[in-house]
Amino acid sequence: MITTDKLNFLTAGIPLCTPRNTGYDGAFKVLENMGLDGLEVEFVHGVRMSDDTRKFLKHITQEKGFLLTSHGPFYINLNSKEEEKVEASVQRIVETAQAASDFGGYSITYHAAFYMGGDKETVYQQVKTQTQKIIDILEKNKINVWIRPETTGKATQWGDYEEIIRLSKEFDIVLPCVDFSHVHARTGGEYNTYDEFCKILDRISTELGQKAIDNFHAHLAGIEYSAKGEKRHLIFSEADMNYKDLLKALKSFGVKGALVCESPNIETDTKILKDYYMSL
Repeated sequence: MITTDKLNFLTAGIPLCTPRNTGYDGAFKVLENMGLDGLEVEFVHGVRMSDDTRKFLKHITQEKGFLLTSHGPFYINLNSKEEEKVEASVQRIVETAQAASDFGGYSITYHAAFYMGGDKETVYQQVKTQTQKIIDILEKNKINVWIRPETTGKATQWGDYEEIIRLSKEFDIVLPCVDFSHVHARTGGEYNTYDEFCKILDRISTELGQKAIDNFHAHLAGIEYSAKGEKRHLIFSEADMNYKDLLKALKSFGVKGALVCESPNIETDTKILKDYYMSL
C-alpha cells in the first residue's frame, strides 16, 4: 500500500482551469502552480484509460510526489436484484482498482449499493459477500490498493458511516471513504460542528485503529440537501458546510491521507481548504 506522512488536498478530477487539450500534463502543472497535492481520477462513466496514460500518471506521481486516488463508475449496485448487474458492479470496482494500481494510486472509492427496499442487515450481508469476491480477485491478481465504500448522501443508498466502519472491520484492505458533505446531508443538517466531526473520527479510530487515521480518504464540498438527503454540490461560499471546524478536527486527530474537494469550482475550493488547514 502507498502511504503518506501528511494530509493531502486533491481536486476531484482535472482542474477546471487546465488549458484545453493538455489533459493530465496540463492538470499537474496547474496543481503544482497552486501548491495542491494531487487529484482523484474520476471513472464516472466507465474505467477507460490507456496504458500510456497509466504510465504517465505513475511517472508524474513518482517524480513530483503527487497523490492520486480514483472514483469508480456511478453504475455500481452490489445489491441489485439482477445478478448480472451485481457481477458488472464487482467488475467495475475491480477495474477501478486495477487502474489505480497501474498508475500508482493511493486508494479507490465507490458508492457500493442501494437498499432496494431491503432491510439494513440483509443488504449489509450482500455487500459483505460481494466485497469478499472483489478482494479475492484483487489478491489473485496481486492488485494492492485500499478499497473504500463511500458514505452516501441519501437514505435510499447503503452506506451510512456506521455501516462502512462495520464493513471495514471485516477486511484488511477495506477502509472508509468519509464524504463529510454526504453525512451532513443524509442526516438533514447534522454533523456540521467540531464535536460532531470529532465523533466520527473518534469512532473510526476506536473501531479500526490508528491505521484508519494514518490512511484516510475523505470527500468534501458545499452541499444542498432536503429532508431526503443530498440534492447537489455547491461551492463553500453558497453552502452551510462548516469546513473550518472539520479541518480543525482533522488536524486535532493528526489525520493523514487524502481530502478530495468535490465543489463545482474544484481547484478554487481545494485551495481554500489547504490554505486554511495550513494556517491552523
